[in-house]
This record gives sequence, structure tokens and C-alpha cells, in this order.
Amino acid sequence: MDILANAAAQLGQWWVDTSVTEKTWLAVGFTAQLMFSMRFVVQWVASERARASIVPEAFWYFSLFGGALLFAYAIYRLDPVFMMGQGIGLVIYSRNIYFIRSDRKSQSSPEAASISKVPAE
Repeated sequence: MDILANAAAQLGQWWVDTSVTEKTWLAVGFTAQLMFSMRFVVQWVASERARASIVPEAFWYFSLFGGALLFAYAIYRLDPVFMMGQGIGLVIYSRNIYFIRSDRKSQSSPEAASISKVPAE
């Protein structure tokens, strides 16, 4: 029991000694990591349902938003390795979302609809 009481006392002291700014950035970091991790849950569930490896659109949105928050956290922490890794990822996630939207737009355009129709015989 002494171990738990000591841990609780240390946690309480940490809470008192830590600035609001630091606690806020820790919350941003943990939120970002949770969002970023959710993309794997989304991908896993989608693949299980399809019985094949697929990457749903939500994967890229979780990647983009989680990566953007992690990038902001890396800047706050002044971690150039973390910044570079997340920065490159943001370009990739954005590009995949662009491809998804472009494909959807081209499929819904009148020109695409007339091209994709097969004439009846």
C-alpha cells in the first residue's frame, strides 16, 4: 500500500509543479497519438469485414489529422526527427485524400457518366 500512496503523492506533486501550457501540450500529444492509432483500428475492421486488405477513406483522414497534431507537438518539443517524419507523412496523407476526391469528382461528372455508359445493343 505504501507504493500506491507514494505514487499518488508523486503524481499529485507533478500535477502541482507542471505548468498549464505543459499539461495542454501533453493532452495534445496524447490526443494526436490516439487519433493516429485509430487509423489502424479502422483499417483492421474494414479489412476483416472485406476479408481482404483494404485501406478505407477514414484511414487517410485519421492519418492527416493525427499527423498534423503530432507535427504541432513535435514543433513544440523542438524535435527535428519527429518533425521530419510527420511532415513527410502529411504530404503523403494529403495526396491520397486528393486522389480519392479527384476520383470521386471525375466519376460524378457528366462527362465521366457519358463515357462510362455502355451502349445497349
